[in-house]
Amino acid sequence: MNNMKKNLLAVFIGSSLLLSGCSDKPASTDNTSTVAVAPGAPGKSAVWAYAGKTGIGTSYETYTNGDYNDTGASGTISKVWFSIAQGVLTETMFGLIHEAQLQELQFFIKGSDFLDEEKKDTVSSTHYLTTDAQGRPQSLAYKIVNKDKDGKYEIEKHFFTDPDSQTLMMRVIVRAQNDDVTAYLYANPAVANTGSNDSAIYSKGAWTTTDGNTSMSLKTSAQVTQSTVGFEGVSDGLDDLKNNGALSKLYTSTGDTKGNVAFTLELPAVKKGETAQWDFVLGFGKNETESIAAADKTLTTGYDKVLAHYNGDGDAIGWQDFLQKLPALETLSATATDGGKLLYTSAMVLKAQEDKTHAGAFIASLSNPWGDTKPAEQSATGYKAVWPRDFYQVAMAMLALGDTESPRIAFEYLQQVQASDKIAGYTGTPGWFLQKTHVDGEPEWVGVQLDQTGMPLMLGWRLWKEGILSDAEIADWYKKMLKPAADFLVDGGAVKIMWNDTTIKPPYTQQERWEEQQGYSPSTTAAVIAGLVSASDIAAQAGDTESAAKYAAAADKYSSELEALTYTTSGSLTGELGNSNYYLRINANDDPNDKGALDTRNAQVISDESQVIDGGFLELVRYGVRAANDKHILETLPEYDNQQLPDLLRLKYEFTFPGVEGKFPGWRRYGIDGYGEDVQTGFGYVEANNSTQGRGRVWPFFTGERGHYELQLAKTNNSIDMEKLRNTYVKAMELFANEGMMLPEQVWDGVGNNDAYHYALGEGTNGATPLAWTHAEYVKLLRSYSDGKVWDRNASTEARYVK
Repeated sequence: MNNMKKNLLAVFIGSSLLLSGCSDKPASTDNTSTVAVAPGAPGKSAVWAYAGKTGIGTSYETYTNGDYNDTGASGTISKVWFSIAQGVLTETMFGLIHEAQLQELQFFIKGSDFLDEEKKDTVSSTHYLTTDAQGRPQSLAYKIVNKDKDGKYEIEKHFFTDPDSQTLMMRVIVRAQNDDVTAYLYANPAVANTGSNDSAIYSKGAWTTTDGNTSMSLKTSAQVTQSTVGFEGVSDGLDDLKNNGALSKLYTSTGDTKGNVAFTLELPAVKKGETAQWDFVLGFGKNETESIAAADKTLTTGYDKVLAHYNGDGDAIGWQDFLQKLPALETLSATATDGGKLLYTSAMVLKAQEDKTHAGAFIASLSNPWGDTKPAEQSATGYKAVWPRDFYQVAMAMLALGDTESPRIAFEYLQQVQASDKIAGYTGTPGWFLQKTHVDGEPEWVGVQLDQTGMPLMLGWRLWKEGILSDAEIADWYKKMLKPAADFLVDGGAVKIMWNDTTIKPPYTQQERWEEQQGYSPSTTAAVIAGLVSASDIAAQAGDTESAAKYAAAADKYSSELEALTYTTSGSLTGELGNSNYYLRINANDDPNDKGALDTRNAQVISDESQVIDGGFLELVRYGVRAANDKHILETLPEYDNQQLPDLLRLKYEFTFPGVEGKFPGWRRYGIDGYGEDVQTGFGYVEANNSTQGRGRVWPFFTGERGHYELQLAKTNNSIDMEKLRNTYVKAMELFANEGMMLPEQVWDGVGNNDAYHYALGEGTNGATPLAWTHAEYVKLLRSYSDGKVWDRNASTEARYVK
């Protein structure tokens, strides 16, 4: 073939591909070669994604008879969730809420003399696509704007799911400002919740990844110039692009060998001063045919109609319908200091973290802490799982918003995670609630935490008192779920499941609320006592007067012994105002004054239990077990608040924020906490590999816990200054939220090496974000301040113990 014919043929092929958009083969030009199977299996070792999410999303769906059903009012139940971090799309789930299918999707931008990676070389901002006149989000649809640091280009992206299909939609707008640019879309799948067992193929105008019975397909309206599929770090196209400035080796399949696969798509060049717009859809299904069909359906429906349905415009059911079901929103917005922006976000974030196959299964966080350093070779849930403790916080927050459906269905779900002969592999005494489970009830962690058995009793009691459960219904739930729980809190018994073969003798708990130590815990005992008082009321309603008396007597006994088991009078922490008298975090034996050793956890050796306190003692006040001005409570506060302690032992820190007047308080979990960044290297918990220099940071929900206590103390002293409370505790929690109004598990407190992440003071770390517990605590704090009384306070418990 002569050169003229060859060039004409190349032009013809290229033009045809641009017109067709997506052909059955990736485009190639004179300087490219197309080979069927990509080399380099299995590719680079897979990891999860950065956990500091600035946004999460999924469609809002309605219940049908307490479940999610395609025949209900909202039609097809979309079971797709997504997350955004560092300005790019990260973990995207399909099926069960913990089943990740995508590790990350971002753009590489090539100009005349540069190749930028979107998440590293741009300045990102997060916005909501739909807000009301007060700026309060009306759905979990996002606009992410990533600007080149030198002003050469700008990438705008919109994210939301299709409520009528198993898909995620992304609109991309590229603005070339000071240079001609070419965008390359790079996607790293992690199908079936693992990153290294995938295969990839370009076929039927789609880029599809499959692992077992799950497939993910990418389709686009863009006229893709050329593309390749391959193994990450070897044949994914990035090295080619970086070294040669182009995709010169194109592959259409990764063949029969599984691995960590990736796609790279070259999009049409955008001239300086011009703008390009493209839509992309990720479709999911049981196979390639299903996932492509799902993506095609959403592309055909189009951006405007999908977004309108997602939002709930007109007759469509979407997020606006959920918000309209929450009667407390307007009142609570008046209590917030930001006009309700974080409140509206929190309401949707909490609801979004519910599984849609197992209705009522609320998870702890749609993230995997320090995920970008955590291997993804095996399936893992991270925080995308059920803990009854976090679960209780969420259910009570939803109730505080005025949602009567979600808390009830959540309560009913709990029977799936209660220890009994129905749990595969379990033998022993029934009644306690499993530590951590998948949303389908599969046990994952199996420590016995007695607060997680007290809290379902408290939740059932509250739903009954609020009229959500009738007298007959609570009596029925007493027989089939609550009585075994209460009996366990009184009698304990033998437990055997997986590694756990022990005998529990309440109120001694195998693990407290930080899941690390055994012994007598103030916070655990608070939940146990309140749970038993609740059970006594419910038993009496059910006609079981003998058990009602039994539960009340046990609660009284635990209360009378509380200080003798958990309060030291010769502690090692003194401080400027302290007197060595305070509640311990936990006491491993019957003597709180022996300065005994605790178990080594997170590589931290704790030789003297009296060096370690936490805010758990405040739960005694929250639930009504002790008065806010009880001398034991008041004598513990100086040690808890002592900012002169060395950082190893210190809990309280104060934060300032640019442009905001004042200092705002925050607290760590407990002294000698190793669950966080290494103080010497700055590495995160996972990368630091259980370092002896690990340090847990400030957790924002403790600011909410303290805010609840201060309200109760002010009520007790008849000296409530609500504006001061709001502008201290409510405002602090609002300031701890990131730009997308996601509240984190931990924030940077300024202690130690910060070279690895360069966090700002008070910024969320690479721990779990958004943490459902933190959002729930914020909502409950607003409700407490709005009502002028603590939302979680158990009236029966208070009447019994607070004079």
